[in-house]
Amino acid sequence: MTITDRFRLDGRTALVTGAGRGIGRACAVALAQAGAEVWLAARTRGEIEQAAAEIRAAGGKAHAVPCDVTNSREVTRLVTSIPVLDVLVNNAGTNIPEPFVEVSEAHLDQLLALNVRAAFLVAQAAARKMLEGKTRGGAIINMSSQMGHVGAVNRSVYCMTKHALEGLTKAMALELAPHAIRVVSIAPTFIDTPMYRQMKEKKPEFAQWVNERIPAGRLGQPQDVAAAVVFAASPAAALITGTSLVVDGGWTAQ
Repeated sequence: MTITDRFRLDGRTALVTGAGRGIGRACAVALAQAGAEVWLAARTRGEIEQAAAEIRAAGGKAHAVPCDVTNSREVTRLVTSIPVLDVLVNNAGTNIPEPFVEVSEAHLDQLLALNVRAAFLVAQAAARKMLEGKTRGGAIINMSSQMGHVGAVNRSVYCMTKHALEGLTKAMALELAPHAIRVVSIAPTFIDTPMYRQMKEKKPEFAQWVNERIPAGRLGQPQDVAAAVVFAASPAAALITGTSLVVDGGWTAQ
């Protein structure tokens, strides 16, 4: 196998949650381009069906399955429907920026339910599926954030959930390593996604603050994250587990 061959995912099956837009969609497209058969999951059927259709039109293999990952029954149904699973991109998540003292219990519960509880249950279901393959192994990629490594104003709950995901990644990696299942987190900076653009529209000064904080001098693009995901999922990353790939343009180096 040549070094370029080690970045390929031919013959592998990948599941991407939150795949309808932004980072999740970019990851699904990139995994398909690397040769994987991709299952796209999200709550909005139209978005994932469109993305899957575009993948197939480009010669890839893709399936769209609507799923609310906060519903454990739907998660079980989703994972059970996939014949074999080699790669999980545990991407579904959200953020509600607001001052710490103004965080409502409803917002706290909403972020914990999606960013932590649902992420745990999806990862658990995926690991069980991978274990059915016995010696086949697999890769579980948890979509974290640079905020899983540092703190930030108006992001107390988000930081808490992403720090939790970093801890989960380490613990999972230790338990699953004997079964040839690797667990890696990807920690992006601010990425040009619909969620980022909504924040920018509400507070134009927010974009300036972000750009000033990224030493690389630019906002991240979904493809920047997708490239890291393909690497983490591929044989090229065979010895990488229990750690975080920080795609932050130098943010956390400050």
